[in-house]
Amino acid sequence: MTDFVFPASAPTTLPVAGRTAVFPVGRVYCIGRNYRWSQDEHGTPLVEMPAWFMKPASAVMQARGVLPYPPGTSDFCHEIELVVAIGRGGRDIDPARVERDHVWGYAAGLDLTRRDLQAQAKRAGGPWEAAKAFDHSAPCTPILPAAMFGHPREGDVWLAVNGIERQRADLSDLMWPVPELVAMLSRSVTLAPGDLIYTGTPAGVGPLQPGDVVSGGVAGIGEFSMTVKNTHSISPTGDSP
Repeated sequence: MTDFVFPASAPTTLPVAGRTAVFPVGRVYCIGRNYRWSQDEHGTPLVEMPAWFMKPASAVMQARGVLPYPPGTSDFCHEIELVVAIGRGGRDIDPARVERDHVWGYAAGLDLTRRDLQAQAKRAGGPWEAAKAFDHSAPCTPILPAAMFGHPREGDVWLAVNGIERQRADLSDLMWPVPELVAMLSRSVTLAPGDLIYTGTPAGVGPLQPGDVVSGGVAGIGEFSMTVKNTHSISPTGDSP
């Protein structure tokens, strides 16, 4: 038995739809621009794969109940995304084998952003961690097993705040679909079981304020509704006292 100098943290997990077993979260990869945000972009040749960045596994939380408003920002923004859950890792994966051999399931998630800190990082040419890798910044619905429900090719991706729609697209609008995204990442890092890939967000990202109810989902995959609250009333686990 390993003798730790202090108790090791419990692993981050997500529920699995229809099962009692849970999905252990490894690393969290987030894809940058993967939908066209304006009419001017239609027809633009896809020469380079999109940029990607990471969040810690501890940023993942179940997409339900309270969504803590983070410190250090006045521009807290939502980004709705399809999430891919990896069940078998690998390096230099063939895109043709991604769905059959490597994708365990899917979910709907939020890539939450401190947009003002992101703008500062862009101006300075610095890293995005402060803008992206904060506590509770990756809410996610339960994982839907691909073995039971297949691999989505189309379906609405949507988000509303206080009942007013802000984001809507179709999975068929992804500029780089899931097999290409997974293969791209595997050429840079060795993917592992438990990794999550947030696949990019449609146009319409915008700010959230305390008291807002943010709801969204991916058709056939998962839906959520959360209420934004000030962090002074939230415990480190995301629960109200």
